Amino acid sequence: MSIDKIDEIRKLYFGASPATIQRDFERAIDIVKSIEDEALRGKAAVFMEGLAEMRKEWKGAKGRR
Repeated sequence: MSIDKIDEIRKLYFGASPATIQRDFERAIDIVKSIEDEALRGKAAVFMEGLAEMRKEWKGAKGRR
């Protein structure tokens, strides 16, 4: 069910760390692609934006060390 997919993306979002962000982001993209309902995709977008921002910040922080 698509709501379970939203919950999985949510768990990826809250469980992400600098060590897992790339894998979590890629998994979340795969999940979003499998959601057919546009309204539910909209709900997933909130978490996707957050994951993308964390990925950007953590990638930049790694490069500055």
